[in-house]
Amino acid sequence: MFSYRHGFHAGNHADVLKHMVLVQLLSHLLLKDKPFWVIDTHAGGGVYDLTSTYAAKSGEALDGIVKVWQARNAADLPQGVADLLEQIRATNTGDRLDWYPGSPQIAAQMLREGDHLRLFELHPSEIKNLQNHFSSVKRGVSIQAADGFGGLKGCVPPPPRRGLVHMDPSYEIKEDYRRVVQALKDNVPRFSTGVYAIWYPEVARRESNQLPAQLKRAASELSVDWLHATLRIKGASKDGLGLHGSGMFVINPPHTLYDTLAEALPWLVETIGIDEHAAYSLEVQQR
Repeated sequence: MFSYRHGFHAGNHADVLKHMVLVQLLSHLLLKDKPFWVIDTHAGGGVYDLTSTYAAKSGEALDGIVKVWQARNAADLPQGVADLLEQIRATNTGDRLDWYPGSPQIAAQMLREGDHLRLFELHPSEIKNLQNHFSSVKRGVSIQAADGFGGLKGCVPPPPRRGLVHMDPSYEIKEDYRRVVQALKDNVPRFSTGVYAIWYPEVARRESNQLPAQLKRAASELSVDWLHATLRIKGASKDGLGLHGSGMFVINPPHTLYDTLAEALPWLVETIGIDEHAAYSLEVQQR
C-alpha cells in the first residue's frame, strides 16, 4: 500500500497534463477577489528533485517536462503550456530544470493571502517531505497525515464557499478507482459549486478503462457540467506494463478550459509523443 513514491514519476507526461489543467483551474478561481480553498486529497511530497536517484532511475521526466522545457521558446508555444512553464520556472533558477513542483507547490505559488491550501497525504515518507517543505509557512497551509478521501468530507463546503478539490491517488490498489467515484457522489451534493479535478492513469487494467464512463455517469446523476481530457504518448506495451497515457476529468470546468486544452493538447502530442499511437481526446458536457 505504501510502495508508491511520486519521486520516481515526477515530471512525466501525466504530470504535464495534470498540472497544466491545475494551473488553468487556479487561474480561473483567481479572477475573483473572493478567497477560496484548494483541497488536495493526495498531496505527495510537494516538490521533487529531478537530479535525485529516484528521478534518474526512472527517467520518466525525459519524456515529459524535459521535452516541454526544451521547447519553451517555440514560436507556437500554446498559452496553457506557457502558463505551466511559468510555474515551473518559479521553482527553478535560470535556465536549469532541477526541480519539479507538485500540485501543493504550484498551488502555494499561485494562491493569495486569504486563500487556503488544505493538504492530505498518507504515505509515511511523503508526509514528512511535505511537512518539511512547508515548515516555514505559518499561515494559509494545513497539512494532515490522513486518508484524503475520508478527510474530504470534513472540508466541504469550505468556509468561503469557493474552492477546488484535486484528487490524484496512485491507483496502486483497485479500490482507489471506486473511491474516486464515491467521493464525488458523497461531496458534490454538499458543495455543488466547487471545481473537482480528478486525474487517472491509462494502464492495462479493467478499472482504468471503465473509470471515464463511471465518472461521466456520476456527473450526469449529479447534474453537473464536466470536461474530460486525455493525453497518450505511445501505444500500450505488449506486456501490459507501464503508463502510456492519462486523463483529467473536471467537474464544473471554467468555460475557457476547453479552448485552452484544444490548443495545447495537439502541441503536446507533437512535442512529447513517442510513436504513432500518441494522441489526445477532449470532450465537454454542459447542461
